[in-house]
Amino acid sequence: MGLFKFAGWLLTNAVALAVACQLFDGIGFHGGATSGWDEVSDKIWPLVFVALILGVVNSFVSPVLKFLSIPFIIITLGLFLLLINALMLLFTEWLAGLFDIDFFVDGFWTAVGGAIVITVVTWIVGLLLGDAQEG
Repeated sequence: MGLFKFAGWLLTNAVALAVACQLFDGIGFHGGATSGWDEVSDKIWPLVFVALILGVVNSFVSPVLKFLSIPFIIITLGLFLLLINALMLLFTEWLAGLFDIDFFVDGFWTAVGGAIVITVVTWIVGLLLGDAQEG
């Protein structure tokens, strides 16, 4: 993976996560910041780290779960994918906690809504970035 492709991938995940944090009160980061540049860096770096964790989880864990869940995905006409994506967001929250990042997702239904928003925003940003994501 080239540097530009990695940067585009990370930017896509960070933007999608930031939009989900803005739309849902139950998704975000604990802790307050001071002011000025400290406030910006206190928000951006945790967002980038959680976006990295989410991207790794979606790249490695999610495909395995989707493959193992093919019968359920077929039976539910794809709705089971919502459950898998929500679980990946909750798993990301747990992993972020292991790295002392105060990221939170309040409950399963918030995770479902956040997963939908992240999926749609990732798709839109991917369309906008176009070639940076491919090849």
